[in-house]
Amino acid sequence: MLHAASSRRFQAFSLGVLAFTLVVILWGAFVRATGSGAGCGDHWPVCNGEVIPRAPSVQTLIEYTHRLTSGLVMILALALYVWARRGHAKGHPVRSAAAWALFFMVTEALVGAGIVLLKYVADNASVGRALWMGVHLVNTFLLVGAQTLVIWFSRGRAPLRLRGQGVPGALMGLSLLGLLVLGVSGAIAALGDTLFPSTTLAEGLRQDVSETAHILIKLRVLHPLLAVSVGAFLVVASRWVTRLRPSEDVRRAASAITVLYAVQLGAGVTNLVLLAPVWMQLVHLLLADFVWMSVVVLCAAGLSADAPRVVAEASPASSAEPV
Repeated sequence: MLHAASSRRFQAFSLGVLAFTLVVILWGAFVRATGSGAGCGDHWPVCNGEVIPRAPSVQTLIEYTHRLTSGLVMILALALYVWARRGHAKGHPVRSAAAWALFFMVTEALVGAGIVLLKYVADNASVGRALWMGVHLVNTFLLVGAQTLVIWFSRGRAPLRLRGQGVPGALMGLSLLGLLVLGVSGAIAALGDTLFPSTTLAEGLRQDVSETAHILIKLRVLHPLLAVSVGAFLVVASRWVTRLRPSEDVRRAASAITVLYAVQLGAGVTNLVLLAPVWMQLVHLLLADFVWMSVVVLCAAGLSADAPRVVAEASPASSAEPV
């Protein structure tokens, strides 16, 4: 069942919310990379016990700015949800996508609050912090994915059908799962780079193989291995989906995945060689978000209720109602 496209204003607003969300995400990474997470102490939502900090340090300004922008993007997510509910008929997929986007925005704030209140900031090198960073990354990806779907459905796209998708459904599900695992490993690797910086590439490699190295250093070696393997799977899987769901939207998403992942791998190598400078960490994270968004679009196009199927795969299940 097709639904009417949203107004141009709603489409522009949803795109703006996603763009601003990405800015807030990058600023959050800047907070972590600069060790400014304790800029407001272990107070939340206030900063060092004050609503507006007096005579703040640079770290406090960095953290406080992140909190202000996070509050603003929460308001935007709420506005997007209300507009989606009021501006679209019951059953329009934009409504459910906006609801999920608001849900993950709320959980994003709660995870961030937990990290502060549990003091998983600054020089804390505990395993608990690594676990929370992983949860934070997964929630961030789910938030960005939901906002991407808001934009997708606002353009009048058909809703998703999850049943009876066979091999394409499995490939796309594994692609999403693989990127989540890769993202978690990247968050842990970035944390290790921040807490245990190296002065030379050789020193960093020695740290990676040292038996006495901290667990965060030992774990960061997994990230480049996962990056290569997951990247290869993504390229193969997207091309396979293109053959089984031969639509222009699927083809464009698959091409974007291939190009973006190649750029992302290059950025990863650059990040390693340059010893993970803050600006390169932000570029690396932004590219990871772009790759994730491209895979979400591939899934939305490939699992669409009106997605074409190859003749050999056509079955009675393909005429079922979308889920």
